[in-house]
Amino acid sequence: MTAISEAAVAPAAPARMPRQIPFIIANEGCERFSFYGMRNILTPFLASTLLLYLPESERAGMAKEVFHSFVIGVYFFPLLGGWLSDRFFGKYRTTFWFSLIYCAGHACLAVFDDNRQGFYAGLFLIALGSGGIKPLITAFVGDQFDQSNKHLSKTVYDAFYWIINLGSFFASFSMPLFLRHYGASVAFGIPGILMLVATLVLWSGRHRYVIVPPSPPDPDSVLNVSRTALLAAKPGESRPGLVLAGIGSVLALGALAMIPSLGFVAAFCLALVIVLVFFGVGTWQQLDRAVGKHSPEAVEAVRAVLRVLIIFALVTPFWSLFDQKASTWILQANKMTKPEWFEAAQMQAINPALVMLLIPFNHAVTYPLLRRAGYEPTPLRKMTAGIVFTGLSWIIVAIMQMVIDGGAPVSITWQILPYAVLTFGEVLVSATAYEFAYSQAPSSMKSVLMAFYLLSNTVGNLWVLLVNASVKNDAVTSRIAATGVSVTAFQMFFFAGFALVVALIFGLYARGYKVVDYYRS
Repeated sequence: MTAISEAAVAPAAPARMPRQIPFIIANEGCERFSFYGMRNILTPFLASTLLLYLPESERAGMAKEVFHSFVIGVYFFPLLGGWLSDRFFGKYRTTFWFSLIYCAGHACLAVFDDNRQGFYAGLFLIALGSGGIKPLITAFVGDQFDQSNKHLSKTVYDAFYWIINLGSFFASFSMPLFLRHYGASVAFGIPGILMLVATLVLWSGRHRYVIVPPSPPDPDSVLNVSRTALLAAKPGESRPGLVLAGIGSVLALGALAMIPSLGFVAAFCLALVIVLVFFGVGTWQQLDRAVGKHSPEAVEAVRAVLRVLIIFALVTPFWSLFDQKASTWILQANKMTKPEWFEAAQMQAINPALVMLLIPFNHAVTYPLLRRAGYEPTPLRKMTAGIVFTGLSWIIVAIMQMVIDGGAPVSITWQILPYAVLTFGEVLVSATAYEFAYSQAPSSMKSVLMAFYLLSNTVGNLWVLLVNASVKNDAVTSRIAATGVSVTAFQMFFFAGFALVVALIFGLYARGYKVVDYYRS
């Protein structure tokens, strides 16, 4: 009989949670308190204080425009942070340096609360700093895992999302009170202190992290493969993809020409969207032409990236609806009856509180029940359902708005219902999409692809700016008036329909999507 060593039959050691994870999670909790602490009081502060130079009828609209322009910046700068990280400095160093910029932005808000130029400079620095670290910290979490313990990452991403909402809850509930009782300097200063704490926590764990070095210049990068595919000529055939890219370039220039009517932020983002769509479709049409100059694996990696970018594009309506809870929903809450001590912006605390309950509830109850019923809640199925619930929440607020417009008093407690439905949709979309985006990204594109996912938030807020710009047109407002509902209620129904239609398209596309696994070995 052949002897078998004890080591050969010993069970494999159970996978362990990386010891550095608590530092990253604590950093994220403090950073999210700082971000949501300032973000959730931004609209009421603008409308009641910084924009008093405007006629009263224009303040709410301008506050929404400034808010969504700021959010667009927050979710645009991940492109810069992801590129610097992947190509030059790595995730840790890039995150640390952008965090310092972030702290400087908070300082500006606290110091220049009565100076528009100084305050807007602070918003820009926060957008740059917060946006710069967004694709890095989530990808940095994924870097701490390998094939031996990658199954634990799903739990960590949920815990990560849970701590985000813990910070958001306390910030959303407390900062409106600080703004009311202690003024803007204190209300914006406290989040700045928390951002400084977040930066120090990140720095204190610097010797424990798994540091994945930046990728060297890659001749088979997504950009290089795409350029080859677009420019490659095939004997006897035209180049339809290159033609599409050219058309996209012309249309993008047309979008930039609309800066006087749309504003710089909206026009620039619209031009960016046009370029991404037309160049992406053009590359897809001619991608096989890159085989030969680039490896088949590199071409397939680009194909995987383009497929996941379609997923990201279809998520944009979710962000259109979700981010307006901090603008449109607050403005609606201001018109509702409420206790004297309660601030409308405090309703924002309902969202993170429900997230902290729904994430463990879904894992303990909802998902096991679905599996017993023979229905596997895959990431794409969760995201489809999440967009549907988000659209339904806006039907509810639109009906409430019609009641308010009719002159009947409506208690602010009624907003709990749409918040609950919206939050259930958020848990299914946003908490799922972080892990999904990381898993679908080739190793050299982790941060950049995460940045493209975050860019979907920019595009979502772009739709808000474009819709708001359209209702300033007299012809549009007269048509809305003919429907018998107010402009605000009409917009709410529009966004609900927008989300539901896209949810149908998302579900159909998801059925044929090929899921890949790009966790490191």
